[in-house]
Amino acid sequence: MTGRYTHAVVRGVPSSLAQEADGKVDLARAQRESGVFCGILRQKLGLQVMELPPNEDLPRGQLIGDMAVVVADTALITRPSNPARRKETEGLHKLFEELKFRVCELTDESATLDASDILFTGTEIFVGLSKWTNLRGAEMVAKTYQDYAVSTVPVAGDLHLKSFCSMAGPDTLIIGSSDTAKKALKMMEQMTDHHYETLTVPDDPAANCIYARVGPKSNVLVHRSAEEYPNSAQVFQKLTDYTLVPASCTEVSKIGGCLTACSILINRKLEI
Repeated sequence: MTGRYTHAVVRGVPSSLAQEADGKVDLARAQRESGVFCGILRQKLGLQVMELPPNEDLPRGQLIGDMAVVVADTALITRPSNPARRKETEGLHKLFEELKFRVCELTDESATLDASDILFTGTEIFVGLSKWTNLRGAEMVAKTYQDYAVSTVPVAGDLHLKSFCSMAGPDTLIIGSSDTAKKALKMMEQMTDHHYETLTVPDDPAANCIYARVGPKSNVLVHRSAEEYPNSAQVFQKLTDYTLVPASCTEVSKIGGCLTACSILINRKLEI
């Protein structure tokens, strides 16, 4: 079921993050935000958090959510377009094997794939064709997940597909208000036979949220804080049947990160 998770994989924040984005990252704040986020995963979502230690050779390693696509019982380890980030996938194959997943790894040197370009709706998969993910990468997603329809969506500029959209429930899509977001939504609507409700927010980055089902009935939405995006936060307040949990990620957003990139969420009924 969409939003059902048992575990989260995260990676600690290295000191080397401070050198990214022309030195504009506030390291202490990044570490605080990461700590709060891990607390939300444990306490609000009830997940078992598997935390990998920070690696100073991987300044962007906190964005571990880019490194794997997990759908049903299959984990696909990605191949980032940025060669400097490819070592971030090390160790994930073993971790997923221990969790009894079928593990596939993208080794084709002509393919690039960031998991932030993958939107799994629960019924189908949309793959953003972006600066980070190419057609060969999308083809490998389709080959790996043959039980699901896989469609490609062009994404302009430096953005990922999930830079401006995410799921807010089994049939609800959160979308930003930019022209890029509107074009992507129109493309997805043209390619699917499934009907999705849409929740539009004024700020594209605020459209990247984490939806989770906690217990038998509780819908939880982890979203960007009102301090960051007050207008979008007002839209979320209309979701009266959701538990709303604000989370800031101001510092990783300076390196192109978003909430969904800060963890790999998985559903596995196993004792580790």
